[in-house]
Amino acid sequence: MRRRWAARLSLASGLAALVVLVVFGGLANLLLMGVAWAGLALMAAGGWWMLTHTGRTRALAVLLMVAAPLAVLVLYTVAGLLWVVLLSLGLWALAVSAGRAALTEDTVPGSPVPEGSGIRAERPFLIMNPRSGGGRVEKFRLAERARELGAEVVVLDPAHRQDVAELARQAVEDGADLLGVAGGDGTHALVAAVAVEHNIPFMVISAGTRNHFAMDLGLDCQDPSRCLQALTDGVELRVDLGVIRGGGAADPGRERVFVNSASFGVYAEVVQSPAYRDDKIRTILEMLPALLTEDSGSRLNVRADSLTLDGPQALLVSNNPYQRGDSAGLGRRERLDSGELGVLSIDVANAAEAAELLLRGGQGRGLTAVTAREVVVAADAPAIPVGVDGEALTLSVPVHCRIAAGALRVRVPRHRPGVPRDVAPVDWRRVRQLALSMGKTAAGHEAA
Repeated sequence: MRRRWAARLSLASGLAALVVLVVFGGLANLLLMGVAWAGLALMAAGGWWMLTHTGRTRALAVLLMVAAPLAVLVLYTVAGLLWVVLLSLGLWALAVSAGRAALTEDTVPGSPVPEGSGIRAERPFLIMNPRSGGGRVEKFRLAERARELGAEVVVLDPAHRQDVAELARQAVEDGADLLGVAGGDGTHALVAAVAVEHNIPFMVISAGTRNHFAMDLGLDCQDPSRCLQALTDGVELRVDLGVIRGGGAADPGRERVFVNSASFGVYAEVVQSPAYRDDKIRTILEMLPALLTEDSGSRLNVRADSLTLDGPQALLVSNNPYQRGDSAGLGRRERLDSGELGVLSIDVANAAEAAELLLRGGQGRGLTAVTAREVVVAADAPAIPVGVDGEALTLSVPVHCRIAAGALRVRVPRHRPGVPRDVAPVDWRRVRQLALSMGKTAAGHEAA
């Protein structure tokens, strides 16, 4: 019943959005809609020119990005049709929201990954980085609370670089039966590799800045202290890990795991710069023009299973694919046990293709999104920069990425917020069928 009425509301709202435009706006509004689409295209083109040029051309591109939408807004205001557009947009937003509600559920309780019973660890060992997340370890008293629950805790010294993998290995030799980290995803990956090596559970504490891995495990990222409940009332999940290694003589057989992603191309080149850590925005703006126009940087050749991609500007290989609608890989993965890598390739050659990506909601010729079990990245250079869970590395080519299905045992709290379900594009045909066919069926039952 709920899904049927949500589908009906979606169809009615979508039709009302169109009626408002036609009845109250008329021909003038249809013409202005064309102008609005042109404004969006100009704004996207201005963004491309800003990223690929410097000096006066960049300044003009920024001016175009600001002027194009403002001009459209002024035209609608002068014509007295701004309220029509806002009302129509509101109705369309309602149609999309109701359509999604008709086709999907809001959340998955706990986690879509099957849960196993977790035996309480007798000698848990936790590593905490006091600098992660702006000092969340100290703010939430994570070390003190963990020690109260019986864990051995090592708080890293910010003044000295410490090998967290070696700390974890030494802890296992001393009898630790669970390893955990309160820190960034790069540190999580290093310690997770040790846990896999010794087949003991791994524990994630959401004390980092972005907490991508913790979010995708369904953990509480607002209050990291709730993650500590895994020590006393936990369940075990089996999740995948990404594995990456260089293929040349400089990296014989050396593998490194990633819990989130490995990036190649433009982003990986930028993060290698010593200036990036001190001034990210300025470094990006200074380096992008040469990288995007292929005046510098390595030319990549990618093989994802049977698919070949030649010369992408940027490549993201993720441990399980990111949700649809999140092409930048900045959000959530609905599952961490699919047994597949996510592969996202971007190759935008000009302003027209940049505009196409914007107008089509992140879909177009410049973007390829697939899944694969193995990805091999070659290049026209003996070694290439790679960003692995945010850490800058240089690996000899070819670089191999693979998925280690179910390799990591993760101990999580029994009660946790959960993972939001994938928000997919609305299938309007399915919405219409749901609204009409279910209605006919109900009517037939009433007549009987």
